[in-house]
Amino acid sequence: MTDVVIAGIGQTEVGEHWEISLRDLAYKALHSALEDSGGLKPQALFVGNMLAPNLSNQAHLGALIADYAGLTGIEAATVEAAGASGGAALRQAYLAIASGMVDVALVVGVEKFTDKIGAEVEEAVSTISDSDFEAVQGMTTTAQAALLMKRYMHENEVPAHGLAGFALTAHANGVANKNAMFRKAIKPETYSKADMVSDPLNMFDVAPNADGAAALVLTRRSLLPSDFNNSLVKISGSAASSDTLALHDRKDMLYFDTAQLSAGKAMKQAGVILNQIDFFEYHDAFSIYAALSLEAVGFAIKGKGWKLAEDGAIGLKGKIPCATMGGMKARGFPGGAAGVYQAVEAVTQLRGQADANQIAGAKTALIQSLGGPASTAVSHVLQRLDR
Repeated sequence: MTDVVIAGIGQTEVGEHWEISLRDLAYKALHSALEDSGGLKPQALFVGNMLAPNLSNQAHLGALIADYAGLTGIEAATVEAAGASGGAALRQAYLAIASGMVDVALVVGVEKFTDKIGAEVEEAVSTISDSDFEAVQGMTTTAQAALLMKRYMHENEVPAHGLAGFALTAHANGVANKNAMFRKAIKPETYSKADMVSDPLNMFDVAPNADGAAALVLTRRSLLPSDFNNSLVKISGSAASSDTLALHDRKDMLYFDTAQLSAGKAMKQAGVILNQIDFFEYHDAFSIYAALSLEAVGFAIKGKGWKLAEDGAIGLKGKIPCATMGGMKARGFPGGAAGVYQAVEAVTQLRGQADANQIAGAKTALIQSLGGPASTAVSHVLQRLDR
């Protein structure tokens, strides 16, 4: 199998960027990635975005961003898979490079939530669920996650603040991430006193919607210039899976089948098993998603994923470090860009450039993006390559 490597990474700070446009955000990230790659020339651009037609009144982002970046003429397309859009865009770029049809591919994830405010944002986000059976009833993604969490806590006898560890870990890890939206650790008592968003989800159980852009440059190892200086990171496994869009159509709402299937396929392709994964960047848009992802992938048995957070197993020095740069909870949730941020952060770890958040000897990472409550899941295994 051809070695598909990530040759360049770039990202913007995640936050409320009222003063900058969607295209400018994308350009900042892709320019940094191309520069980091040593000036490789992309032949294709894959843009991960979730809500630009709704929030920014802008579709056709592939052509828009290619034009704005001075890349007119290259293949360019937008990939949409709700919160998994960035991961899906990365997978399309991976397939293009692995097939030999493209030599250098550019992946950009970008989202601008602040182009709209209030109810308009909620209305836009609701389009990722089943419009005829969920959104039309007034079901928001947050309310849906709250119902999942309530059922999970009931079935598994989880104490009132049993999932607090996910937020505590994320915020502790976000402190040293200069691109994170929130860079302050929180205490257990801070979590327990937080206002409810949708019972039992409090404000620390919900990742904040935010603006941001991240970018990657992919190529084959054999095409790297002889003077390429970056540490090599290979995409050794890539897989995606889909489930019912409506949550009520599933046999078991508390098991993320797609997370299990995509992670299993990606790890099999990479030739690695769970105990060889040095860290896991999960999709912690809600605390309950983190718990269910850990269980589906196999790090915990069903109903016990929350214990990994409670026991400190997901901390930087734990058994399976997660959300190592703050995850979506502290870094922020930039919609369709979230999966690309995960990849950028994983590459930073594998290059040994994570500074205070560095996991010693990290060689293999699993990253996973979810669309909705795992209606889509995209998983990648990244590995550091020796020269």
